[in-house]
Amino acid sequence: MPRQLSDQTISVVKATVPALEAHGLAITRRMYERMFQDPAIRDLFNQSHHGESGSQPKALATAVLAYARNIDNLGGLTAMVERIAQKHVGLNILPAHYPAVAEALLGAIGDVLGTAATPPVMAAWGEAYWFLADVLIGREQQLYDEHAAAPGGWTGWRDFVVEDMRRESDVIASFILAPADGGPVLRHRPGQYLTFRLEIPGRSPLKRNYSISSAPGDAQYRITVKREPQGAASGWLHDAVRQGTRLQVAAPAGDFFLPARPERPLVLLSGGVGQTPLLSMLHALASRPPKVPVQFIHGTLSGATHALGEEARALAAGAAGRIAVTTFYEHPRADDLAGADYDVAGRITLDWLGANTPVAEADYYLCGPREFLRIFVGGLTRLGVPAARIHYEFFGPADELLAA
Repeated sequence: MPRQLSDQTISVVKATVPALEAHGLAITRRMYERMFQDPAIRDLFNQSHHGESGSQPKALATAVLAYARNIDNLGGLTAMVERIAQKHVGLNILPAHYPAVAEALLGAIGDVLGTAATPPVMAAWGEAYWFLADVLIGREQQLYDEHAAAPGGWTGWRDFVVEDMRRESDVIASFILAPADGGPVLRHRPGQYLTFRLEIPGRSPLKRNYSISSAPGDAQYRITVKREPQGAASGWLHDAVRQGTRLQVAAPAGDFFLPARPERPLVLLSGGVGQTPLLSMLHALASRPPKVPVQFIHGTLSGATHALGEEARALAAGAAGRIAVTTFYEHPRADDLAGADYDVAGRITLDWLGANTPVAEADYYLCGPREFLRIFVGGLTRLGVPAARIHYEFFGPADELLAA
């Protein structure tokens, strides 16, 4: 365990909260500018989060501010630390990488705050950074050790072979992956993701996370990927990857997963390709029907974009009435059949959820695009669902969702 922060450091860091509220984003943007001058460090990160949207600098600014506000109550940051550690393990972040981040962050604080970055401020933030770094390093090592010791587990990048590729809709495809070494795989927790290191000709390696959409097993994984507009990774997967293609994959990671024994009704709520981790959950629930009712609620544009609908309905049909599937099509086509292809025309709404799901009792698991989560994470809270019963996954830094 890292040693405790000094009272002086806690006092000084708390005093910097107004400066972080005003300049936190400028500090994190400058931090990444400094850090990415080293190509080896730059290539550790998913660069799609550092483009025009600047979502990762925003997310880090939010996290740094939360750390400063809670520096005297670090128990409130447990969930944030776990999410960061899981992401780092997927990216294969190691203790040797932390000094570069320290140098970039402290240098950025000095660059942005100027004369306000006094020696006491810099000393306090140096101590605070390394305290948090030691917590993360310790948790990440635990995860690496668990992956190495588990049946089928591994650390670092492992070669997988694409055994099959299946077109699921006009914009979504599934990829069946098995280890190139012929060995077993680590059984994932339903809802977790795989991190990929994609070597695309003509560009630096790309890092991407894709949810596992298959049931937990020992032999292979399935990912189900939407072709994103201007998406370098998803476009390459759809256009260039074929049976026999090798991909570098890190062990399953993520803190968004089902409990082993659900105790309350479950509502699995998804938009678009966000259904993929929830479909893995549905597989797990269907294989051992729980004692609690389950609702799988999915929204998409139409049958042209709807993937794996028959699979979801088949899983529900075999679950002894414990699972109900409801599908929304925002704009059904003429040949989309109500009652067969979909159940409700239009978008999922909070009013519908309030009237048709057990708001007072259920745990809600959500995954979908940014706007989908912005509506429902905050909206379910306003319906009376306690925050502890709202669980969500978002690929990309969830910088604004906590305040939704």
